[in-house]
Amino acid sequence: MLADSDTRWKWGALTARRLQPDARLDGYLLRGRATPTVRQLGEVGARADSLQEIRGVDFVRAVDRTRCDVLVLACVGGAVQAMLHGLGHAWRAEGRRPVVVTGYVGVVYEKLADGLLLRHGADVVLANSRHDADRFRAVYRGVGAPDDGVVQCALPFLGGAPYEEPPAGPAAPGGRPYTVVFAAQPSVPEHREARTHLLRRAVEHARRHPDREVLIKLRSKPGEHTTHIEELPYQKLATKLPGGLPANCRLVYGNMGEVLDRTDLLVTVSSTAALESLHRGIPTAVLTDLGIREALGNHHFLGSGCLASWDELDAGHRPKPDPAWLAGQGVAADGAYEGAFAAARDRVTALAAADELPPLTPYYTPRTAPGYLPGILARYGLDPQGAPLAGHAEEPQEARGLRKLARETVREAARGAYRHGVQRVAPAIRRWGQL
Repeated sequence: MLADSDTRWKWGALTARRLQPDARLDGYLLRGRATPTVRQLGEVGARADSLQEIRGVDFVRAVDRTRCDVLVLACVGGAVQAMLHGLGHAWRAEGRRPVVVTGYVGVVYEKLADGLLLRHGADVVLANSRHDADRFRAVYRGVGAPDDGVVQCALPFLGGAPYEEPPAGPAAPGGRPYTVVFAAQPSVPEHREARTHLLRRAVEHARRHPDREVLIKLRSKPGEHTTHIEELPYQKLATKLPGGLPANCRLVYGNMGEVLDRTDLLVTVSSTAALESLHRGIPTAVLTDLGIREALGNHHFLGSGCLASWDELDAGHRPKPDPAWLAGQGVAADGAYEGAFAAARDRVTALAAADELPPLTPYYTPRTAPGYLPGILARYGLDPQGAPLAGHAEEPQEARGLRKLARETVREAARGAYRHGVQRVAPAIRRWGQL
């Protein structure tokens, strides 16, 4: 399994376990700005039998087609496309090869066509719901590409104990208080004013309801890598709130499933955490404070019954989800989830048992996308045919002692410089431009 961020590692590792529960899982982290830390990997709760950080061009060579039966690509669309072409080139003369599986880590609310066509060419493209499966097939049919690789399943990390309504009145001595969790996202919303508004309203909710506990669930600690670089971390914004955080409001980290174990109301803009919460029957609110817009992703929840504002939540509103919408999204906690991976498991098992598989044939080729594909492949050290570019053919031999330490130090410094540029320099330049 190849992953390029903490959330995609979680999806990829758990998907691999769902597809082949008893198989050995070798994990690879694609080297880049979002490479997760050991703490982040431990937090997501998905482990592999082995783990290695690697460049994309080296991963193509590292996959042993004689030992690997199934390969899960849990990466951004461009990386998936590059690996499909690189692996296709490496396996061009071989009939026996692994089954290649890919998909999405959560809600697909933007770049539907772009992301799907970058994933085309895998043997199996997993759709997390009936809604997604229908959309995926429509995109592939729309460009005349085969759509038989789309297989409906569900998000692999849904689960946990069903929600139980707390008793009315104040919490019993020693019991936990009614808990509201705001699931923050690194890049949604984007601007300072909007992020400050959401944080301020969560804090105000805590002040209005001193008998409640309000938790602001954050994805990463300052300096850590995530799928999206967070330009305005909530930790930083919280230090500038007048009066600071009240005693019943705090920032928390950790596994989302464990946080949901103590949640009575989940509030978010468009986080996949909403689907985890809804699956367990926890009251879930998708915020409308900043509008219902494609850029926010909350338009995905139209018809869900979950759309609400902080004003409504302050007044005691508890959204009630629409059962038909839940069923279409594959998150209805009615027992159907147990069989959600049966079709994908059967498809992968049948392909893995075949004597040989046809060559990987992505929709994008130097002929269909000559102005797009070469740039994508070059970012991962591959030429337009999927072969290693000059200078990328061989990974430098691992140095030892001080040389290895120096290289790792430089790499970490480069990542830190990138984060500094995103979180500090870029906002300053924008402010100067507004003077």
